[in-house]
Amino acid sequence: MTLAWTTFPLIWVGSLVTTYDAGMAVPDWPSTYGYNLLFYPWQTWIAGPWDLFIEHGHRLLGAFVGLITIAFLVVTFRCDRRRWMQWMALGMLIAVIAQGVLGGSRVLFDSRFLALIHGCTGPIFFSLTVIACVLTSPHTTREQAGTCSSAGHTLQRLSLFTAIFAFLQLVLGAHLRHVAVDTSHEVFRVTVFFHLLMATVVLAHGIALALHVRRHFHDYRPLRRAANGLALLLCLQMMLGGATWVVKYSWPTWLADFQFAASYTVTAQSLPQSLIVTAHVALGSLILATALMLFVRSLHLLQPSLNATSPNHRGLLGVVV
Repeated sequence: MTLAWTTFPLIWVGSLVTTYDAGMAVPDWPSTYGYNLLFYPWQTWIAGPWDLFIEHGHRLLGAFVGLITIAFLVVTFRCDRRRWMQWMALGMLIAVIAQGVLGGSRVLFDSRFLALIHGCTGPIFFSLTVIACVLTSPHTTREQAGTCSSAGHTLQRLSLFTAIFAFLQLVLGAHLRHVAVDTSHEVFRVTVFFHLLMATVVLAHGIALALHVRRHFHDYRPLRRAANGLALLLCLQMMLGGATWVVKYSWPTWLADFQFAASYTVTAQSLPQSLIVTAHVALGSLILATALMLFVRSLHLLQPSLNATSPNHRGLLGVVV
């Protein structure tokens, strides 16, 4: 749980870095203005410019997540006898190292393209931490495992495609967040169109998934709560998406005749803009993680051995995850 709970704030802070265009506030890496990352003078960091504060804070939080990932790997090898779970923990360590190197390379090469990739791979790692929570939880039950194969297969497909579409939506959103200054209006409009189209597809799949769970798995509380939560997150995300457009580009033209729209002025990097845009990005990561968590739980319904646990893995492992 600790790893997941620290990774999600890392997504938030990373989104703030992009929102304030603070990716180059520290021009060197892995050092910070020549200092060791962990020994950079805290007075300079805390009392310094805002872009330096969030960029260096992002680095520190990333290092902390890396240390927790190492602890998770050690505890997994010591307390969990499932070989595939050990390989997953090793893969998570490799993923967090690669994410750090990718973020550092974005600084060294001052590359917005690498920043785009960095923003797309972060939610994947966060999703892995959530999946690890499910797979190592002592509360994961097998009460209905293998009892609803037809409905379970449908659940698998719905949750998997919801996750795939959610990730594609993240990629489209990252293109809008890191749009190049020389991008033509036509390319921007096409990207916005597909972003809206994919949002509709993800919302439809999420609602269909929640209705399917409500109909066939109403007694399976972990699955029902996750599906209902996903549907609520998607509805909230749609509202945040509309609000993001307003705070970044103003009201739609078809509302221009109304007084509230005509008198509205966009304020770049204002507090409302920063909070809304960052929340929209972070919620996208949470939607992806929830959809993948539902997919893992659907695998449990058809493959009960997935969550068969060794007695040694309970306790400390669940806390570290």
